[in-house]
Amino acid sequence: MTFPQFVFRNVSRNKRTYAAYFFSSAFSVLIFFVYALFIFHPDIKEGVTQALAIQLMIIAEVIMYVFSFLFVLYSVSTFLKSRKREFGILMIHGMTKSQLNAMVFLENMLIGIGAIVAGIGAGMLTGKLFLMIGARMIGIPPLPFYLSGKALLLTICAFVILFLTISFVTTFLVKTNKLIDLFQANERPKKEPKVSTFLSILSAFLLTISYILAATATLQTLFFLMLPVITMTVIGTYFFYTQLSVFITKMLQKNRMVFWKKTNLLTISSLAYRLKDNARMFFMVTIVSTVAFCAVGALASMNVMNKQIASEYPAAVTYLAMDDQPVHKQHLQQIEDELTNKNIEFTTNQVPVKFIEFASTTNAYPSKQLAVLSFSSYKKISEAAGYGGYSEKPPAAEEALAMRQATLERFKSSTYTLKQNQFQLQTTNLSKHVTTPFTIIQDDGLIVSDELFEKLSAVKTGLLTGFYTNDLKATAGIGANLTENGRAFLSKENPFAMTVSGTIYEIQINMYKMMLFVAFLIGAVFFIAAGSFLYFRLYADLEYDLRHYLTIKKVGLTDQELNIIITRQLALLFFIPVIVAIVHSSFAFMALQSLYTLSIAGEMAVVLGSFLVAQLVYFFVMRFRYLQSLRNSLII
Repeated sequence: MTFPQFVFRNVSRNKRTYAAYFFSSAFSVLIFFVYALFIFHPDIKEGVTQALAIQLMIIAEVIMYVFSFLFVLYSVSTFLKSRKREFGILMIHGMTKSQLNAMVFLENMLIGIGAIVAGIGAGMLTGKLFLMIGARMIGIPPLPFYLSGKALLLTICAFVILFLTISFVTTFLVKTNKLIDLFQANERPKKEPKVSTFLSILSAFLLTISYILAATATLQTLFFLMLPVITMTVIGTYFFYTQLSVFITKMLQKNRMVFWKKTNLLTISSLAYRLKDNARMFFMVTIVSTVAFCAVGALASMNVMNKQIASEYPAAVTYLAMDDQPVHKQHLQQIEDELTNKNIEFTTNQVPVKFIEFASTTNAYPSKQLAVLSFSSYKKISEAAGYGGYSEKPPAAEEALAMRQATLERFKSSTYTLKQNQFQLQTTNLSKHVTTPFTIIQDDGLIVSDELFEKLSAVKTGLLTGFYTNDLKATAGIGANLTENGRAFLSKENPFAMTVSGTIYEIQINMYKMMLFVAFLIGAVFFIAAGSFLYFRLYADLEYDLRHYLTIKKVGLTDQELNIIITRQLALLFFIPVIVAIVHSSFAFMALQSLYTLSIAGEMAVVLGSFLVAQLVYFFVMRFRYLQSLRNSLII
């Protein structure tokens, strides 16, 4: 038997141990290849949305590649630690250090090349499906399958370099200590896990503070708190697994009511050792899972933001005409004709707008001018949009309502001193509803009493026209020659401002779907990788567990009791990191809620629930296979 044949048989004999690592690597190659198919597809090069899709997928490629490198490096280093006894046997039979390094190198390359072939092969088989889903989410016609030579070459070269680098690096990780150390690597009794009370308290403190800050974050503080909260959470999570979890387990051992109840003695006794031995793995699974949950959850929450468009844009089409020019009548007639041709039922509404100058203001971010609406006009717009503006009281003579131009605005009272007679106006509150989108006014706006509106001298005047319909989506594409992406801004060359809510909605929903598609694939890779960590950690300890369970069975435990012990220990192994990740993500979503006026709880529950169900399915599959392995060893 030649040396390459020996390497091949060595890998094939350990296929159960390498299975999760191989399939996770192949899945990473598959997703990388699918992204490359999008990037180099000739039919996805034009348009703003398509250009953004390409940029997002390039970013996703980089994230995938960096993560794959770290995942493969960690996996290989873990395998090497579990094979010390095997290395000892080979060396006692005459294998040299250089041959051992060559064997490890060839094994890694064999698995790597197999993963590349499997991943690209699966990508070719499923590429058409991914292209159809991606095209639908981006909002373009279905993409035909196109096998780009560049995509194929990029994937092969990238992962060949990755596996070559990892294989070369791992040869330096192979440590050939004394043969006796290699033989006894898995048989030495484990040391009593030590724990630091200070670090345990520090972990609880960091996690508690980070949770409180996340739960109480506001729109103004969110971005300032993000980095320190993430840092405290990561450090707190690491010490939670290495210190606090072991500390809690030791406290349980001192509680006789719990510790001495039925099989709890065996479960809790081994739990402290498992937590300490698997602390780094638990930490990695938790962080990777949290990133996956938050990435998918954050983009899923954007669906709520799209629901806010109806509140942000009271009229399906809003048109602000400045001065009295013939072009405005032409534009308004064109809008009416397009709505009629699309069989869209609509109503119209016109109100005057005055732009006035002020001498000074207490506003921290003053605009150059103020747009002013009368309260009757505000009421008219609110009623046309179905809001019911009549529920608000008109402001007093020297007071005004700050014109709400977005649902996320926060009110801060300001005083404006007008140039006209140095008259002072103080804002008492925000208007209850949005009447004019920010892109229409672009500056601060006030709503004043009808009497004061008549007295104000305007620098310039405008006529605000709204077209109202029950189906905002149907207006997509209206006035496409007048706007860019559904918006037109006032300028010296452009005497009008305009928004088309249907077009804006269509662009936002396509961007949301596209980002969700990209994030979902990355999240799936992260989640599968987290499962792989659990899988090969489980089978790396199988030999030790066999001896452990055989010993306790000799004490007299029944098969049913042993099944209960094993199920509990597997459940802890699988669900502790996922539950911690769900808790982390829940507080992250609480902070994210500050960006929205509508609740995102439903979307978050769906995301976290879906991941939890997937983990449950994975747990039961792995439990079945693990118990089957034990039965085959005549233990159960």
